[in-house]
Amino acid sequence: MPTSRKTIRAKRNFLLKLVFVGVIIGVAAAFFNWFTYDRNWVTTDNAFVVGNIIPVQSDATGVVAQVLAEETQMVKKGDVLVRLDAQRAGAALGQAEAELGRAVRNVAVLFASRRQACQKIIARMAIRDRALHDLARYRQASVSGAASRQLLQNTEDQLAAQEADVREARAEFQAVEARIGGVAPLNHPDIEAAKARFDDAYLEFIRQNIRAPASGYVAKRRVQVGQRVRPGDHIMNIVPLDHLWIEANLWENRMGKVRPGQAAVIKTDLYGSSETYHGVVEGLVPGAGSVFATLPPDNATGNFIRIVQRVPVRISIDPDELKQKPLRPGLSTVTSIDIGGGKETRGLFATTATGEYATEVFDKDLAEAKARAEETVRKNIAHGLDDAGSPCESANGAASRL
Repeated sequence: MPTSRKTIRAKRNFLLKLVFVGVIIGVAAAFFNWFTYDRNWVTTDNAFVVGNIIPVQSDATGVVAQVLAEETQMVKKGDVLVRLDAQRAGAALGQAEAELGRAVRNVAVLFASRRQACQKIIARMAIRDRALHDLARYRQASVSGAASRQLLQNTEDQLAAQEADVREARAEFQAVEARIGGVAPLNHPDIEAAKARFDDAYLEFIRQNIRAPASGYVAKRRVQVGQRVRPGDHIMNIVPLDHLWIEANLWENRMGKVRPGQAAVIKTDLYGSSETYHGVVEGLVPGAGSVFATLPPDNATGNFIRIVQRVPVRISIDPDELKQKPLRPGLSTVTSIDIGGGKETRGLFATTATGEYATEVFDKDLAEAKARAEETVRKNIAHGLDDAGSPCESANGAASRL
């Protein structure tokens, strides 16, 4: 039996009413959701977990003799990751140590030469003074004829030669003094230069052991046994997982109310929407992501197309939650920022207080080098060198009369 027009019209009206009611309910639900949640939150799925990736590089030249760390292995700050064959570096260190000892002994010879030169001045001045006395007596005796004219002339010639000898001795003294004057024996430039070369050789030797600058997990190991490395060669990466943050890239037209200090809620694809992290906005990157690109756009050339830009926002993660549910850099998240919690900026909270921003692993290397250099100096120092800081008084007097 065919359906009547009245029945068809009734069904159509019922469906239209149902659709209308559904639209009203949808609009009401959307408005309610916006009024109670969306208007106070900014949400984006363009947000990723970010962390410090610390490169480990060689600071010495050598052949890899042993690799002590592997991918995903946890290492602590100061642990030896790679050992290089230290034979060449050890030989160079031995040569630098020998050169330092030789420099100390050469400086001792210089100070001994200065003492010798000042004693020569004293001796030649004594001979000259004796000739002066003889000349004075011969001049008195020549008046009465007791001394001949020839004896007087010979004495004057001897005095002139002895004066020249004194000037020669003074010149020798000044030549030695020019090399050591004004410095203590152990602070002589020759010794300081040898110490610097020794320090450099010691650092090259001690850094044949490549150490971890921070604690974390090993990633991207690139070195193999037998490989020759040079300063600056990349060995591996270390990733600390106890200090991670979120980089949320927000549309610029959603940034108007985003401020440092606002609360954030993070959901990761790794654990699903059932697991939630809490964080705080630490700061806003001072520029859109495009200006930091390798090839930034130049809008002053060619045709211009206006594109809404994204601005990176740094969001910290609760460390206790991060410890209970570990994350990895690069993971995707859905991040929401509560922009209704306040509009006042409370300052930038991003800090460098965590362990990967500073390392003291290398601090003691130079101190150890200097201590060993001082020990080498003490072994080679000559007896009485400490007393040779100044020439004898007679030589000082002689030099002052130049």
